[in-house]
Amino acid sequence: MTRYLAGRLAGLVAVLFVTSLVVFGAIHLAPGDPVTFLLHGRPATPDAVAALRAQYHLDDPLALQYGKWLGGVLHGDFGRSAQFHQDISGLIGSRLPGTAVLVGYAALLVAVLGTAAGIAAALRPGLFDRAVLVGTGVATATPSFVTALVLVSLFSVQLGWFPGPGGTPSGLTERLYHLTLPAFALALTFAGLLARVTRSAMLDELGREHVEVARARGVAHRDVVRRHVLRNALGPVVTVGGTMLAGLLISTSIVETAFDVPGLGSLLVQSVTAKDFAVVQAITLLSVAAFGVVNLVVDLLAPLIDPRLSLRGEGSA
Repeated sequence: MTRYLAGRLAGLVAVLFVTSLVVFGAIHLAPGDPVTFLLHGRPATPDAVAALRAQYHLDDPLALQYGKWLGGVLHGDFGRSAQFHQDISGLIGSRLPGTAVLVGYAALLVAVLGTAAGIAAALRPGLFDRAVLVGTGVATATPSFVTALVLVSLFSVQLGWFPGPGGTPSGLTERLYHLTLPAFALALTFAGLLARVTRSAMLDELGREHVEVARARGVAHRDVVRRHVLRNALGPVVTVGGTMLAGLLISTSIVETAFDVPGLGSLLVQSVTAKDFAVVQAITLLSVAAFGVVNLVVDLLAPLIDPRLSLRGEGSA
């Protein structure tokens, strides 16, 4: 266990290091002078340009710039935003709660809707099963921004059940109310995928020999499903669900922009548009770190949920 965990953590550190190199290099190799982006087209004297280049260490070699940036990151200092004129750590800290609540809300919807639909489809073959397959197929094929437009048009504009984009809710209850439509827009695609995975895992377990033996011994259908089918089907469901949770973190930019949610996703879009490179670097690195941590936690939980899996087998896969 210790050896496996140490290996995974070392792998995560290596991935983050390579990611930092790629992100830093790609942004600094982009066409155009960073000073032009920092000035936003405003005229400036040569002395002002020189002072700006010195402030952001743009005259230093790239290796030295990367070393200074990485050293700051390791101490929690991601630099200063050229767009918002404040420390990036504080800027991200102010936006993180909005994204965390949205992702948590969407993850709950994915878990409830996806597993419920998949279990029901597996246990009710025929017309209901086909309807679930069609519905989940439509859900997975619909982009998040299209879902967002449909939800706003129907439930906000026409029915008036939920508020539209924007607004400044106060308190957790009001915030959840405002985030209901964004959470559904974010969760729909992933719920459809999880429903299909759950259905497939359930059908696979329903055909196992020990399930047939339990039925032949007269065990009640509800107990067979709960003790012999659902429990064994949770392994792949949890594994895929963890990957989807990491996907939710990365997919927030479209939904937050569509609903004007002040989170990390909308901040990333604003920073890309404004060429605020330091913010883009910070959010990208944090997203990769979150993705790696979620996958690591899922890998550690999988053997606890399904004892047939082992950490050694997971590590060699």
